[in-house]
Amino acid sequence: MGIKSFQGPRVQQPSEEAPLRVCDYMTRKLITFKPEQSVEEVIVALLKYKISGGPVVNDRNELVGMISEGDCIKHISENRYHNLPSSNLTVEGHMIKNVETIDGNMNIFDAANKFLNQKRRRFPIVENGKLVGQISQKDILKATLKLKSQNW
Repeated sequence: MGIKSFQGPRVQQPSEEAPLRVCDYMTRKLITFKPEQSVEEVIVALLKYKISGGPVVNDRNELVGMISEGDCIKHISENRYHNLPSSNLTVEGHMIKNVETIDGNMNIFDAANKFLNQKRRRFPIVENGKLVGQISQKDILKATLKLKSQNW
């Protein structure tokens, strides 16, 4: 009498690799701001949506800048702390205008390196001149949790 295998037939697992591109993990539904908005409106939105900043777009959804909590704090310290009349109350006067973007097809690990080297919290993704999404450090962390069963 032969030895029987109680493991059953072995089924070949399909070898699907998890997606590793920025566009697979970026946030597409963004809270955006307009250059003509007031800084106070931005502060209210940052607190309401519990975000630390966001992209500034024009009417054609083209990225024109980024505004963050730090930019808003700078506005407050420049005007209110010194009890000076507020000037340049709009986002346009306080946003960062030279915004570095990244490619949606970039590998998330390369993006993680870029976060470390650039010391940024978020990078916008632009396609054909239009803002299509944003990847944050938190998105990179979420991606690594989804990929933890994979070999890095």
